[in-house]
Amino acid sequence: MFLAQAPDHLTRAQLLANDPWWLTLIKAVVILLIGPILTILLIVWERKAVGRMQNRPGPNRVGPNGYLQSLADAIKLPFKEQIIPDTADRKVYFLAPVICVVPSLIALSAIPFGPEVSIFGHRTVLQLMELPVGVLVILACSSIGVYGLVLAGWSSGSPYPLLGGIRSAAQVISYEIAMGLSIVAVILYSGSMATGDIVNAQAHGWYFYILPVSFVIYAISMVGETNRAPFDLPEAESELVGGFHTEYSSMKFAMFFLAEYVNMVIVSSFAVTLFLGGYLFPFVGADHALNQGWLPLVWFGIKLFTLLFGFIWLRGTLPRLRYDQFMRLGWKVLVPLNLVWILAVTAIRAVNHSGGWSTPSILIGIGTVLVVAVLLTLLLPDKKIPDDDYVPITGGGFPLPPLDLEIPDETPRQKAAAKALKKAAKRKPAEVSAVKEEADNGVS
Repeated sequence: MFLAQAPDHLTRAQLLANDPWWLTLIKAVVILLIGPILTILLIVWERKAVGRMQNRPGPNRVGPNGYLQSLADAIKLPFKEQIIPDTADRKVYFLAPVICVVPSLIALSAIPFGPEVSIFGHRTVLQLMELPVGVLVILACSSIGVYGLVLAGWSSGSPYPLLGGIRSAAQVISYEIAMGLSIVAVILYSGSMATGDIVNAQAHGWYFYILPVSFVIYAISMVGETNRAPFDLPEAESELVGGFHTEYSSMKFAMFFLAEYVNMVIVSSFAVTLFLGGYLFPFVGADHALNQGWLPLVWFGIKLFTLLFGFIWLRGTLPRLRYDQFMRLGWKVLVPLNLVWILAVTAIRAVNHSGGWSTPSILIGIGTVLVVAVLLTLLLPDKKIPDDDYVPITGGGFPLPPLDLEIPDETPRQKAAAKALKKAAKRKPAEVSAVKEEADNGVS
C-alpha cells in the first residue's frame, strides 16, 4: 500500500525528473517562444498605451486597429540592409547581440508558471527545471546580458556606443546589488532558494505586503536593470544618439530590441514569483479549486501583465534622470536601506521564534518607519559649499556680473609675459658689458 501511494506525493523536482524527453522538448520550445511572442505583443501595446497617454492614436494602419504593426516590423527588419562600420571588430560586433538574447531566453526556464497538471497523460508541473538555487540562476541570466551591451559598444569603434556600453555596465552593477539584497529577506522567510518552494511559502500570505521594503526596492531595481525609462541612460538619445546600439541595423538591432523586452518579462515574472504569490490565487489556500489544474496559469498571466503595464506607464509619465541622480539613488539610498532592512528582518525573525509579536504587524511598522525616514532624507536640502569665485545671479536667472565688479588691468598671461620681459632686460646689460670688454682687449 505504501508503494502504491508514494508517487502521489512527489515534489516538483521529482515530477520534472520523471518527464519524458519529448515533454521536456515541448516545454523548452514553449519557453523559447514566450519571449519573442510577448515582445511582439508588448511593442504594439506600449506604442498604443503611450499614444493614448499623449493623446495620439499610435499604430493604426497594419491589421485591425494596427495590432499587426509589430508583426510587420518583425518581418521587415531581417530584410533591411546591414551597415557595419569600417572600424568595427567584426567578430565581437556579430557576437554581442547573441550574448544579449540567449541568457534572456534561458532565464524563464526556472520560473514556475503553474502547479501540477496532466499533459498527454503524464503528471508534470508547468516549469522546465526546478533547481535548489533557482533564484541565483535567474539573477545570473538576467545580468549576463550586460556583457553583450558592453561588447557592442566597444566593438562598434565609435565613441557614443562606447559611452553607452560603459554606462550600461555601471548601471547594471549598481542595481544588481540592490536587487540581490532585496531577495535576501524573501529567502530568509521562505527558507529556500528554489522558486517553487518560494511560491508554496506564500500560500498564506504574499511577500509584497509582508516584506514591503524589499518589494519596493526590487521594483525600482528591475526598472534600472532593464535600462527602461526613466533609467534608460545607456541609450539616451539626447546625449548618446542611440547608445550602445547606434551602429547596429537590420536583424542585429532587432535582437537588442528583443533582449530588452524579454528582460522585462523575466524580471516581471521573477517579481510575481517572489512577491505576488506566483501562480496562486489570493485569499485562498493552495488546495483550493482556483489553484488547481491549468487555471493558475491565468492568475500568473494577469499579475505578469500588470507589472509589464507598470513599465509602460513609467515610460509615458516620468522624464529621464540625470546620471548622477541615478547612481546616487542606487548607491546612497537603495543599498543602505536594503542592508538596514535585512538587519530588521533578521531581528524580527529572532523575536518571532522566541514567541514575540506577529510578523506582519512588525514588518509593516518597520517598513513604514524606514520609508518615511528615506523620504525625509530626500527632502533635506543639499549642503551648499561656499565658492570664492561665485557670481551672484540677478534678473531673469542669467549669471550677470555685479555692478561694482573690478576689471583687472592685466590678465595672468600678460603678467607672466611682463615678468619674463623684466628678467630678460636685467640680463642684457651684463651681456653688453662683457662684449665691450672683449672688444677693448682685442683692440689693445
